[in-house]
Amino acid sequence: MKLVSDGQEHKYRDLIEKLAVEFQITNEERKELLTSGNQAIFDNRVGWAKTYLKKAGLLDSPKRATFIITDLGRETLSKNPDRIDAKYLKQFPAFMEFIKASRNNNESEEDETSIIENNEQTPEESLDKAYQRIRKSLASELLNKVVDLSPAFFERLVVELLVKMGYGGSIKDAGKAMGKSGDEGIDGTIKEDKLGLDIIYIQAKRWKPGNVIGRPELQKFVGALAGQGAKKGIFITTSNFTKEALDYTPRNETKIVLIDGEQLAQLMIDYNLGCTPQQTYEIKKIDSDYFGEE
Repeated sequence: MKLVSDGQEHKYRDLIEKLAVEFQITNEERKELLTSGNQAIFDNRVGWAKTYLKKAGLLDSPKRATFIITDLGRETLSKNPDRIDAKYLKQFPAFMEFIKASRNNNESEEDETSIIENNEQTPEESLDKAYQRIRKSLASELLNKVVDLSPAFFERLVVELLVKMGYGGSIKDAGKAMGKSGDEGIDGTIKEDKLGLDIIYIQAKRWKPGNVIGRPELQKFVGALAGQGAKKGIFITTSNFTKEALDYTPRNETKIVLIDGEQLAQLMIDYNLGCTPQQTYEIKKIDSDYFGEE
């Protein structure tokens, strides 16, 4: 409000930059994104602050992405309020109409305003947090299911996941030598691309949580790759890797990607393996270009 108190028109993007300086927001903080990755958290919060002030009638938008203080806004600033937040804005009828229009049918006006007053997160942030809680619970369930699988089923699951991620072409020709004896620490191979220009070797360990993979296991896998003349490998486990294992880097040109149980479960969710979408919510915003007359 103070930044636009001069009565001049201000570009929304300029306001974001000035507010970042005013509140001493670091570059690292400016880069922090919502979990969805669609928008910076700081920009999102500025956007909702702008929306609330506009709905209350303290700001106006004469043209796209441009804002100016209203007479009511100047009057409000002249009272020198200590803080202008959602609770303060409840005194303005226009803001209460906005709240009334946005609440669910089974929510009372008191419930909705209480949520806005006490929640320091924007709606997008709250939605992201709820989504992550659901996703974390699902990942835990998936991992429990995977740990209980037979070794052969787990190996097939690994190949199917890699195929869904774009490796190997089709399930039919993707994985080879899965579970065969005498594989020297290699559970199978998969084509790096559909043409099979390179081969990636796979090690899949279906270990219960707590039985961590140490550096010796990785060294054994690297040795097996060397025996095959291979340079690329994926080591997947339902458990975890020790710090020594995570810090281990082969001295030759061999490259190994490590995937632990948590990452495995998250990838299964991303590629709908072992789970299926239950509900989809589409978050939309105003298309300013459509309404622009410039």
